[in-house]
Amino acid sequence: MLRRLILLALTLSALALGLAWQWLQGGMAERLSIPPGGYTLTVPTGGSLNQLAAELAAEGVLDSVWPLKIFARLNDRGRIRAGEYEFAVGVTVLGLLDKLESGAVKYYQITFPEGLTVSEWLALLQARENIRQTPNLDTGAVAIALGINTTNPEGWFAPDTYSFAAADSELSLLRRAHLQMQRRLETLWQSRAPGLPYETPYEALIMASIIEKETGAAGERAAIAGVFVRRLQKGMRLQTDPTVIYGLGDDYTGNLRRKHLSSPSPYNTYRIKGLPPTPIANPGVAAIEAALHPAEGKALYFVARGDGGHYFSNNLAEHQRAVRQYQINRRRKDYRSAPQ
Repeated sequence: MLRRLILLALTLSALALGLAWQWLQGGMAERLSIPPGGYTLTVPTGGSLNQLAAELAAEGVLDSVWPLKIFARLNDRGRIRAGEYEFAVGVTVLGLLDKLESGAVKYYQITFPEGLTVSEWLALLQARENIRQTPNLDTGAVAIALGINTTNPEGWFAPDTYSFAAADSELSLLRRAHLQMQRRLETLWQSRAPGLPYETPYEALIMASIIEKETGAAGERAAIAGVFVRRLQKGMRLQTDPTVIYGLGDDYTGNLRRKHLSSPSPYNTYRIKGLPPTPIANPGVAAIEAALHPAEGKALYFVARGDGGHYFSNNLAEHQRAVRQYQINRRRKDYRSAPQ
């Protein structure tokens, strides 16, 4: 009789365990109540699975917290990672747990075009609500935070499209862009043309930034680089408007005047010889390559034609004729100093 009772108890226990396991497996396989447009879940730093389960149940996304909590406890799981997660219709409770543990957070993208300044980069970053903001972040603070050995970190960030998670900060993106520019410049510097008037890669970066601001036409970058390189080699001033504009800062209102060209400034290449002290923008790969591989030739001058390109001259007399011709054309409504 006792043996029968023990056997019955064991049978009932096994049946109960089987039903419990079946219930647990069914609960983990149950689909979440996701709206048609998907569901975004933000896991805060330090958030626990139990807190998250309660939040999901309160929002009606999770029918019951118990399958998730028990499954995680029995299988030593539930080490979730902070971030923003996106779930589509059809995801199960187990799928939710897998994703939270893997850290498969939602990623966004931000693009920094060639030729923008660090201040313009900061404006783009600060306009994005899903990037963690750093109070009082300006160019000087960026240089200090990233350990860039200059008060003005202009030019040290690689234009590109970067992916980021909602928990990422402005500085984390800038740090990645800075490292990428360092790698780019180091690699391209190794294959530079011989006889260039640069003592350091940084001087090539300064030149690249000027080329970037002078033209967006792929076919002209090397030619413009050639003009500037020959000017440096001959001891001529660069006399390039973008450096003057950069030096004016907020005082530039869109109209470069004669008084600006004669005003003292370390960026006024109409008055100083050689390169300005820093880059004037963040140049792309093509501009750096042009600075390191300038086109051969004799041209020492160029002027915008008004169709997005430039006219190159070998001597001052030819340049002055071109200036008279093409500056008159500025009265045309379709005049463009840069390519479309």
